[in-house]
Amino acid sequence: MSGEGPVTSDARPGGQDSRIDTGRPHTARIWNYWLGGKDNYSVDEAAGDQIRQLHPGIVDYALADRAFLGRAVRHLTGEVGIRQFLDIGTGLPTVDNTHEVAQRTAPDSKIVYVDNDPLVLRHAQALLTSAPEGRTDYLDADLRDVEQILESAAKTLDFNRPVTLMLLGVVIFVGDDEDPYGIVRRLFDALPSGSHLVLSHTITSPVMPDVDAAVAFWNEHGTPKLNQRTPEQVARFFDGLELLDPGVVSCSRWRPEGATAAEPDEVAMFGGVGRKR
Repeated sequence: MSGEGPVTSDARPGGQDSRIDTGRPHTARIWNYWLGGKDNYSVDEAAGDQIRQLHPGIVDYALADRAFLGRAVRHLTGEVGIRQFLDIGTGLPTVDNTHEVAQRTAPDSKIVYVDNDPLVLRHAQALLTSAPEGRTDYLDADLRDVEQILESAAKTLDFNRPVTLMLLGVVIFVGDDEDPYGIVRRLFDALPSGSHLVLSHTITSPVMPDVDAAVAFWNEHGTPKLNQRTPEQVARFFDGLELLDPGVVSCSRWRPEGATAAEPDEVAMFGGVGRKR
């Protein structure tokens, strides 16, 4: 817990970045709270606790999404040989961020993080460091800024070699009227054959009505607004790609690790990994 909030630069009266609204809960800070981080404010903790009352499993799917990231990146570095990652919607640094997972297996991996939240970028610059054999860079950009992202990322990543595009829990902030499928397609079209898409997304499902209630609460009180989609709509982001087994499923059920007879519980965060032929 961090009632006074994290220290930032770009000071204004009170010592906070002028772009950081500490009066309203913010999804990146709430996610950090659920994952056990300290880079959040009292308003985020209060909203996070209220959402958890509406949907008691919310922390489980935050953890499942982070574990999905780890399993996907370990597979792509260790089994496929990917050495380049474009991670858009980075979120606040916690444990096992993309560069940590990738460089643990392949120290020469290169990672470009992209986010437009000032607090996220402030902590990315301070906390996300690279193995000496590899490289980690950061871009201040919005997912919708496709050309800017591609142009800037090309200074670090070689787009003639396979790249993994990471979109974990970020496309939920793009409304249907903003062409989310077109945005993802434009980003991925710039990547060569052998590249991969790793994407996760909050779902809406008749069997999980408490998720809808939690999202409705968030959209009334928090920022930015969330957009839920059905599992079938999430799967559409992988159209034209070769889906790795087991397809688009609950993040908890994407290649779970460890010997267990029981299938992991389903969470309201679905994800998948697709390969460009």
